[in-house]
Amino acid sequence: MIVVTTADFEVYHGVVTELRDRGTEFTTVESDAELPDRTSVVITDAEMEAELGDVPTVVAEPDEPRQAVDQALTTLRGAGGRTIIGVDPGRDPGIAVLAGEMVVAAFQVPLAEAVAVIQREANDAADPIVRIGDGARLRSSKLVNDLEDVQVELVDETGTTPYLGTGARGMGDVLAAVNIARHEGEIVDVRDIEPTAGELQVIKDRSREQSRTNRAIDELLARRVAAGELTIEEALAEHRSDAESAAEDGAQGN
Repeated sequence: MIVVTTADFEVYHGVVTELRDRGTEFTTVESDAELPDRTSVVITDAEMEAELGDVPTVVAEPDEPRQAVDQALTTLRGAGGRTIIGVDPGRDPGIAVLAGEMVVAAFQVPLAEAVAVIQREANDAADPIVRIGDGARLRSSKLVNDLEDVQVELVDETGTTPYLGTGARGMGDVLAAVNIARHEGEIVDVRDIEPTAGELQVIKDRSREQSRTNRAIDELLARRVAAGELTIEEALAEHRSDAESAAEDGAQGN
C-alpha cells in the first residue's frame, strides 16, 4: 500500500489529489504516527525523509506531485529499468511515458508544444530514452533536431497504430506512442528536414483547402511550415498580410 505522511500541507494536498484522480488505493497517517504493517512505499516531504528508516520512500516537491506519484507507483508495482518516452509524431503528437512496462503518463499536444513536454518528462527522469516513430518525416525530424541532452532513437512505426473499437476514437496516437516506446530504434542526433517537392506540394494543397480565398501559400512559406516554424494557419495569415501590403503599394504607385 502507498502511505502518505507529511507535515507539509501543500505536499499533502497535491499528492492526495493526484492519487485520487488516478483511483489509486492509499492511506494517510499523521507525521508522528507509526506506519501501517501493509506499507510498501511512503510519499513524504524532504524534511521527514530521514525519519522513516529503511522503508521505500519517495520525496514529493510541493509543485510536482505527479512525479512523486509516478515514482511511488513504479516502486509499488516493481517496474524497473529506464524511463522511456514514446512519441507518435503528427499534427498533434501522442506522447507516452513508461517506467519499465508501466505507462505512468500520457499526453497529446500540438506539435509546437511537444518538444517542451518531452523535454520536461526527460528532465525529471534518470538516464531516459526518447523513441520517436519514423513516420510523418518532417514532423519527426523537427522533434529529433529540437530535443537536447537526451538519447533519441528513431523507431520503425509500422504496425504500431492499434485498431480502435467503439468509444476509443482519439486514443490512437497515444496508444501508438506506447507501442513505439516498447520498440528499440536507431540512435540519431539529427535528421534531414529538407522537404521534398511532393511534401511541399501537400502543404500548399492543404493551405488552399484552408484558405477562405482558395489561394495556396508560396514555396517559401511552405518551407517554413515544413520546418515547423509556422502552422498552415499562421502561414496563411502571413500570405494575406503580404498580399494586402503589395496591393497597398500598388495603389500608392498609381
